[in-house]
Amino acid sequence: MNPGEGTYPSFADLLEREGALAGTSWGLFPDPTRGTPSFITPQAVLAARTCIRTGMAFGLDYPADAFDPGMSLKRGAPRHTIYSSHPAHRDDFLDGYYLQGSSQVDGLRHRRADDAGFYNGTPDERITEGTADLGIQEWADHPIVGRGVLVDLAGYRAGQGAPIDHASGEPLGLDLIEGAMAAQSVDLRQGDILMLHTGWCEWFLGLQPEEKQRMRDSRRATGIAQSEEFVAWAWDHRLALLAADNFAVECLPAVPASPYRESAPSDHGMMHQQLLAKLGMPLGELWRLGPLARHMRSAGQWDAFITIKPLNITGGTGSPANATALV
Repeated sequence: MNPGEGTYPSFADLLEREGALAGTSWGLFPDPTRGTPSFITPQAVLAARTCIRTGMAFGLDYPADAFDPGMSLKRGAPRHTIYSSHPAHRDDFLDGYYLQGSSQVDGLRHRRADDAGFYNGTPDERITEGTADLGIQEWADHPIVGRGVLVDLAGYRAGQGAPIDHASGEPLGLDLIEGAMAAQSVDLRQGDILMLHTGWCEWFLGLQPEEKQRMRDSRRATGIAQSEEFVAWAWDHRLALLAADNFAVECLPAVPASPYRESAPSDHGMMHQQLLAKLGMPLGELWRLGPLARHMRSAGQWDAFITIKPLNITGGTGSPANATALV
């Protein structure tokens, strides 16, 4: 294997790596701090231009204060203040701005693997304010740009007469994702940005405040069911980024059969540690995918040119996605 030529081992081969490297992509990418966005080559960016067919643009971010209350037990809405120094001047600032409070991207310092540490073996003491290691600025300095593929899980299930059950926080299996992809006749290429439309955000935002509070208290949310098969599938398809229109990409709580209950006890068996800390794969959460999904469903085209430029905050653990789809 020669990483410089863009060839990478299968997930099965990753599991055969020795010691702390087992199941990781550590040291495989030419830029050790970039993670799976390294799968996107300049040639892939140029090829993604063909996804722009109508010239329409879709912003994929909800307002910063959209999820108030939201599912997070700690993140609240920011307070926006406008002030003036003289009659012709206006300026403003935010207080209490949680960078992952609305549509966002998880950075590589967002999760530490309980059994292996931070991505690429970055020492714990380097993950603090004022250090750049694994910070979100990596993807601000060099934005994540390429072909995005939307898989319409909500539309697929509705067409089967069995809408996704958001009230119960339904786990969504890999078989559902593959079934929806087959129905849409879409394939994945190395470096694709995969967007899963579940309909959860629009469902949740349509609830009354007291109902939102009950959902938060229940700690149940629709998302991908935890499995080694899904993690292997995401890596073997060479995804650059995985995004969804739900709270955590994966379901809450983790399914009882999650294979990560022992290796990720701090996360109660969720896949975040596998995807972020071990594979270096950024996760997009709470994305605004409804309008894009409806357009794509009408057009019968499921790919788009996607740009993702996080805020340029040195050492940030996450950021608003600032994601745009051109179709």
